[in-house]
Amino acid sequence: MEQALTPVFRVSELNEYVSLVLSGDPNLADLRVSGEISGFKRHSSGHLYFSLKDENALVRCVMFRQQAMRLTFQPQDGMQVLLYGRASLYEKDGSFQLYANYLKKSGEGELYLRFLAMKREMEERGWFDEAHKRPIPFLPRRVGVITSGTGAAVQDIFNIIQRRFPRMPIVLASVRVQGAGAAEEIAKAIDEMDRRNAADVLIIGRGGGSMEDLWAFNEPVVAEAIYKSTIPVISAVGHETDFTIADFVADLRAPTPSAAAELCVPEMDACYEAVRLQSERMRRALNARLERMRANVRLFASAKAFRLLENRLMSERQSLDGIRERALRGAREQIHTARTELMRIRAQLAALDPSAVLERGYAILTGMDGRALGGVADLQAGDAVNIRMHDGAAEAKIETITRTDVTEPTDGNGPTGGQDGAIGTV
Repeated sequence: MEQALTPVFRVSELNEYVSLVLSGDPNLADLRVSGEISGFKRHSSGHLYFSLKDENALVRCVMFRQQAMRLTFQPQDGMQVLLYGRASLYEKDGSFQLYANYLKKSGEGELYLRFLAMKREMEERGWFDEAHKRPIPFLPRRVGVITSGTGAAVQDIFNIIQRRFPRMPIVLASVRVQGAGAAEEIAKAIDEMDRRNAADVLIIGRGGGSMEDLWAFNEPVVAEAIYKSTIPVISAVGHETDFTIADFVADLRAPTPSAAAELCVPEMDACYEAVRLQSERMRRALNARLERMRANVRLFASAKAFRLLENRLMSERQSLDGIRERALRGAREQIHTARTELMRIRAQLAALDPSAVLERGYAILTGMDGRALGGVADLQAGDAVNIRMHDGAAEAKIETITRTDVTEPTDGNGPTGGQDGAIGTV
């Protein structure tokens, strides 16, 4: 007996076959499914994409533009609805989904009701008061980031901060951002950052998701940690249309994690430009003030009181010039008198100079040993003597010594005197 061969499907053939099977099931062709909207998105084409969930499961749904235009309300996360439509397979990726023909609002979802209740409670506690919110520093020394270390949000934050202000220190606390225990990890990270004063501003958040994905940021433990933090907190949870309790408690809400990074640090180039402009303004202001001071000085200098002082100063200068001229004239006269006296004394000294006497024909005799000879009593025949005259000196030898006695004059012309004499040969 020949065994039947098992057919081999290509992936597209398999998805097409399953889609035909599902479409052929009358129970799936006209469905009514009750559930809570989650992950709602409106595409630019007008199509609506969302999921319906209960406490145990979730199914993807799509509602095309033609059907969406008939809705009388705006679907949103947490809303409880009744879907009318059919089940089928999206053949391109093989995913099971519901195609909605109509949605009927059946009440707000349980999570959304819990959200509103907690929001009212915390608002009554004053945790949302504007008076409690702290300003975000213009230029923090460090930025703290509390989010998943593996998500796209942390990369966006890091990239934007480093692009806007290179080398800005970033302190990351990697935590779970959804699921059981995530809220406790987030709150503990906030407390630890605050205890260590690890940063000047904190960014807490994550990327987008459904309400239950973001629920950790609605928990009271996270709200309390944000409220008690002494470090300013920027909440950046989900997308611009997502709101959590953390957004209301935080000092500043950013629509996305990327926007939070832009809000917490300025652009370095803009800072440099601001400093340059401020320096220029200060320079202009200083120059203007100096010019005003110069004008005041010129004004004071032209005042009558200053002119009187200037005239007094000029008069004193003239008096000083006169005193100086008289002092110089007196000094010159004293110098002239002293010079005349010096010339007179010099003439007297010249007259007493032995050299002058020698020029008149006199000579000076000294012994060969240089002793002065006062008379012939100091000589003996045969002594050698030195004769100094005005034009030189000579040596002589004493041959004869004649002593001349002093007598009174006998010729009537006055006394005549004699002196010792010596005759020598040169």
